[in-house]
Amino acid sequence: MFGMGPTELILIFLAILLLFGAKRIPEIAQGLGKGIREFKKTMKETTDEVKGSLDVDDSNKKSDSSSSPQS
Repeated sequence: MFGMGPTELILIFLAILLLFGAKRIPEIAQGLGKGIREFKKTMKETTDEVKGSLDVDDSNKKSDSSSSPQS
């Protein structure tokens, strides 16, 4: 993972454990999970909104071209 071996990952975990303590790690993980969930939700809503506006634009273009008289 990211070019790091198991020894480096263990050292990073131990450093985090020393910095934040055992009681704070679940709170941090929970907050991080909520943040990721909120980010994904916002991204999905934004994507749906953009797709919806593109669909409306496409249908408007089709109806404009079919209603305009051809010479």
